[in-house]
Amino acid sequence: MTLHRSFFNRDVVQVARDLIGVSLHVNGVGGVIVETEAYSIDDAAAHSFSGQTLRNSSMFGSVASSYVYRSYGLHWCFNIVCTPGCAVLIRALEPQAGLGLMGERRKTQNAHLLCAGPGRLTQALAITSHHDGLDILAPPFELYRSQSPDVVSGTRIGISKAVTLPWRFGKLNSPFLSRKFVS
Repeated sequence: MTLHRSFFNRDVVQVARDLIGVSLHVNGVGGVIVETEAYSIDDAAAHSFSGQTLRNSSMFGSVASSYVYRSYGLHWCFNIVCTPGCAVLIRALEPQAGLGLMGERRKTQNAHLLCAGPGRLTQALAITSHHDGLDILAPPFELYRSQSPDVVSGTRIGISKAVTLPWRFGKLNSPFLSRKFVS
């Protein structure tokens, strides 16, 4: 089932949960989303919390557009914009298409390390600042529902504000998560 813009024009927490099991491909390379995090405009951990800036302007862009930013000056992070100022961070994929190319980009053939974490995922899919602000419902992106897995939730990773919100979602028992969920 192909996703439509209306899928993303909803509460960011619900979208983050519902993206688990959706296939994401960039130029034909990708897999199934197994881990996400939600960030809302009224959430102190969100880049949009203090308002629009040059760096976060894509987060205030069109519904179903990409928000790509550099984390700690090291790696890119890929987000999908929902309502203005709200976005879902794609944290991990179960790699399924283009594994050889992903392996070359990541310099590993270990499927569990290809897309387990936001920086690994963007490197494996070759997502950079050039993808910031693009419509994720048009090439080079392709998104469609491929699975309806059981979903678990927990607190987000690597933040210092709003740390207790259970806005991290994952595919139950997936070996491709960036970090296991604590029961």
